[in-house]
Amino acid sequence: MGRISAVKLTARTAGAGRTARTALLLAAVALGGLVAACAPQTSDNSAKSDDKSGTLRVWLFQEVSNGPKQQVVDKAVAAFKQAHKGADVQVEYIPVDTRAQKIKAAFNDPASAPDLIEYGNTDTAGYVKDGGLADVSAEFAAWPEAKDIDPTAKQSVTVGGKVYGAPLFVGVRALYYRTDVLKDLGLAVPRTQDELIATAKKVHQAKPDLYGLAVGGAYTYGALPFLWANGGELATENGGKYTSAIDSEASRKGIAAYTSLFGDANCPAAKCAQMGGNATVTAFANGKAAMAIGGDFNHAAVEAGTVKGKYAVVPLPGSAPGSVAPAFAGGNNIGVLKSSSHRTLAVGLMEQLAGKATQRELFDAMGFLSTYTDVRAEVAEKQPFVEPFVRSLAAGAKFVPASPGWGQIDSSLVLPTMFQEIVSGKKDVAKASADAAKKMNDVFGAAG
Repeated sequence: MGRISAVKLTARTAGAGRTARTALLLAAVALGGLVAACAPQTSDNSAKSDDKSGTLRVWLFQEVSNGPKQQVVDKAVAAFKQAHKGADVQVEYIPVDTRAQKIKAAFNDPASAPDLIEYGNTDTAGYVKDGGLADVSAEFAAWPEAKDIDPTAKQSVTVGGKVYGAPLFVGVRALYYRTDVLKDLGLAVPRTQDELIATAKKVHQAKPDLYGLAVGGAYTYGALPFLWANGGELATENGGKYTSAIDSEASRKGIAAYTSLFGDANCPAAKCAQMGGNATVTAFANGKAAMAIGGDFNHAAVEAGTVKGKYAVVPLPGSAPGSVAPAFAGGNNIGVLKSSSHRTLAVGLMEQLAGKATQRELFDAMGFLSTYTDVRAEVAEKQPFVEPFVRSLAAGAKFVPASPGWGQIDSSLVLPTMFQEIVSGKKDVAKASADAAKKMNDVFGAAG
């Protein structure tokens, strides 16, 4: 779930990876298959029947302001029940922070497990390894609406060439900037990452009370575009096996670019080294930063801040003039559990909940950006603030390695630790990235 999913005025990570690590997380690497040696950690929980009537149990994530989401879901469920006589649906909203334990327990106890779950897109590979999600490749291929799903969103439900769910929404980040501050200082909107770094430092020099660009040592998904824009990758894949690439020459160049923004010239390390994505967006919204890397899901929070009417958003610039830095594509998916005794009905409800009509309404109700390219184009016309984020996705967003070990790498803060070691001066880029690569490879190796 790798996004900071901010609903209305609050932020949480997208996907159950959601930004920061509220769940706080396409492919930074090709999404290859998992090796056969990586056996599921659970016993075989495959369903022995496919009942065409009865009650479907669904677990969805509890939003900070859940009422609007529930109204959309209730409408979709009503339409599903109208089309499937004899079927009932029970929806339970579960806390994002404790989802891991609850969902893992469901994988191990089919009798109490739901038929469908919402899950963060960074959780896909791990849930597949655990043997919890059903392979719905055939149904996905036959689903007419699937042809309009963004390829990067489809990658987030794909492991080893097989599809394990349907994308529900996507979250992506871009550059928020203060129009009044840049105008006052006679500065142009940055068109390259070099210009972005230089502009940030010029702003802070002229206005010491402002961070030029708010950055965070714990803001992994704000840092990755610098790595990717410089040609770096998180990992490489060969035959289903992943190897860290965080210590490659290109990756180190991107790490150096991002960490150069910490210090007295822009965002003092003493204040910024521990900041995550939420804190950087809050600093911008509260008028303490001239620029910040924020998501489409942060729009409402920024609008509620002191900078309302004094900011604009553009795609985060890449290395070449006019280019767009690859952004992390966070978001959530809907999947059918392998243990469901109502597979056909569950797949039908999955398509109802992740279909175009529901995604349109989820955008209107919650601001969740659709995974369908045509629906995104529609909402961008109605809501201009969406356009820079749609453009960022169209330019080529990236995802995390499709390894079941990524969740452990993410939760153990391997990358934030690396950034913080660099900005604190404890290690240089070469040493910190080499140590991070070793930690990643230890996890990749154990994960299979």
